[in-house]
This record gives sequence, C-alpha cells and structure tokens, in this order.
Amino acid sequence: MTDRSPGPHSPWLLPDSVEELLPPAAAALEHLRQSSLERCARWGYELVMPPVIEYLEALLSGVAHDLDLQTFKLTDQMSGRMMGVRADITPQAARIDAHQLRREGPVRLCYSGTVLRTRAEGAEGSRNPLQMGAELYGHGGIESDVEVIGLMAEILSAAGIEPLHVDLGHVGIFRGLCSAAGLEGDAEARLWDALQRKSTADIEALLGEFDVAPADHRRLSALAGLSGGAEVLTAATQALAGAGDPVDAALEALTRTAEALAAARPDMTLHFDLGELRGYRYHTGIVFAAYTPGVSGELARGGRYDDIGAVFGRGRPATGFSADLKALRRAAATTTDNPPGGGAIAAPWSADEALRRRVAALREAGETVIWALPGHPGAAAGQGCNRQLVQAAGGDWQIETIEPAENE
Repeated sequence: MTDRSPGPHSPWLLPDSVEELLPPAAAALEHLRQSSLERCARWGYELVMPPVIEYLEALLSGVAHDLDLQTFKLTDQMSGRMMGVRADITPQAARIDAHQLRREGPVRLCYSGTVLRTRAEGAEGSRNPLQMGAELYGHGGIESDVEVIGLMAEILSAAGIEPLHVDLGHVGIFRGLCSAAGLEGDAEARLWDALQRKSTADIEALLGEFDVAPADHRRLSALAGLSGGAEVLTAATQALAGAGDPVDAALEALTRTAEALAAARPDMTLHFDLGELRGYRYHTGIVFAAYTPGVSGELARGGRYDDIGAVFGRGRPATGFSADLKALRRAAATTTDNPPGGGAIAAPWSADEALRRRVAALREAGETVIWALPGHPGAAAGQGCNRQLVQAAGGDWQIETIEPAENE
C-alpha cells in the first residue's frame, strides 16, 4: 500500500504557524473584516492602506525598533536598499499621519491587512495575522484613550466576544518609580523582565543588587502584587504614596479612565495589573488588552504611544488598538463558518431570457444565485443552496425551498 502522508518537503505544505482559510471560513472572516471597518467608519475613522513592504529604516524607526526581530528582510533589486515586510501596521499609520496627511487637530485612522512575522506570538499564534486596528492622533487626554477602548469593545462585542474583560495598566507608574529610584538602562530592563515574570524572588534580588533606597524598594516590590479589581487603584494610591508627581499623575489618569469606561460600558469587566507592562518600550501611558473567558491569550491590545511620529518629523499624541481578525473569528461565540445570509439559490442552466433577468435581479437585490451546471446534479446543495428557481406553469421563475434529503 502506498504511503500518501505528506513528507517534510511536500510542495503543498505550509510553513509552521502560517495558515490559509478555505470556504466558507474565508467568507466569514471577510464579513468580520468588513463589519469591523464599517464600525470604525461610523466612529469617524478613515481607512488607510499602507504597503506590505517598505524600506527597513521606515518600518523600524523610533519606537518601532522593537519589531526588528519580527520583521522579514529582503533586498530591493531596484535600489539595492534593505526592505522589510511589515510585522505591524501601527508604525505605518503613524508615518501617514505625520508625513502624508499633516493635518491639524485630531486625526482618526483605521486599517486592515495581512502582516508577516518571523515567529508566532504564543502557542496558537499566527505568523500571518490579518491585523485590524484604529489609531487616534493629536489628542493627549484620557478622552481619546476611552474612545479607542470603547471602539475596540464595540467591535469585539459585535463579533460575538462575550463576556468581555479588559486589563488596564499604565507604563508611567513603573517608569516614574524607576526614575525616582535612579534606575535606568540595563537595570530598568532587568527589573522590567522580572516584573513581567511575576518573579518576586528575582525582583527582591535585583533591588538588593541595585542598592535601592528602602522607600523605593518597597514601592517597586509592591507592583507585582497590585493586580485585581477596582480596589487595586485604592491600594496603589496607598502603596505608592510619596513616589512623586509622575506616578501620581499616571495613577490619576488610570483612575479617571477606569471611571469613564465603567460608566460607558457597564457590561465590560475591568481588571487592573500595574505590573503588566505589555509593549513597555513602545507605549508611553495607558495600556490595555481584551480577553474573554475560555479563550487563551489576548484578543486585542493597545495603548498610548505619544510622539511615535517624531522620527517622521512630527511627533504627536497618539493612542490606538489592534487585533488579529483570524483570532477573533475563532473566538467569537456567534461566529460560524457559514457565509452571512440565508443561503444561496440554485438556478438551472438555461438560455431562457426570463430566467437570466430573474437571476440578475436577485443578485442585484443581494441574493447569492449559483448556476446548476449540466452534468452535476445535486452539486448546488453542496454549495450552500437551500432554495432553487423553478419555472411555474405561466412561465415565471419562482423560488422554492430545497427539501433536505432524508439522511441529512
């Protein structure tokens, strides 16, 4: 018997963590993409379409330098310069705001497109996510943070992500504590790493190694345990008292943001983790991520990253979020792999002019009509047809329901 299992070099195999979508999953994903961008448009976010590849220095400039290890690189055969395949669209949107649009006042942009990464994020992550996101430039207050989190929540809820949990933090708290303690550079980076691992032993050891003053030691040690519900904000105010104005300002911004979100979206559960600093080197203020019970990993993430456009000649306040629409489709409770709508209509192949006009009118009205090609009886049912066009006695073509077979 011949072994038909694919070998490691079979031409139809895809690379690890790179996937393709087949019918009808692709139709469901495209419907999710369109509906998400439509909601962005209703909020006033304008669609941009950056290129898949750019010169490397543009993709990795400034805060985007952290994307270096995630970026596939190639040589431009026309110029000889190094180019990169985008691993994140956010820096591209910032370039458009800063260099191309150059508008005064708030600018709202949204986007959707495939990104490519050298390695997947997490065990179930993809190396070719379909990234969708929204960015708000030109406003530095918490109101814009509340807006983008609200838009993110609406998109996730519309996709069927329920219930919705949002983690909130603020990188200014850790930065302010490190500055007060005189920690910078490598010392700050090592402490950040230990904090992300919630390794209290390593945190204590590092603070002892750095010879931090007792009050600063106590405050930095407390960060790892400041996680939970709204009571965390009260506990943080007490535990971090005396840390200085930057920490106080960050705590106040976080508190005001939480209060506004609780009022706007009482159905959304808020969780606070002052030691969780996702995108620490990238963000400058509020950071957040969305989750839902039963699904491992975050479904969307974002935060404030002021002055991201400075490298392009125009630094401005900025905040936004992004999500992998493939992950949303898998996680959404109400999303199925059936194309949106009520099923398709089968039409018998015929040169009858009345039938052709009827098919054209149905398609114009938004119906899916599939020609039942000669020699393939029953094929239409396999393409999602639950109705068919049948010629009545008077010559008119009418829609009838296709009765399912008894064994279905």
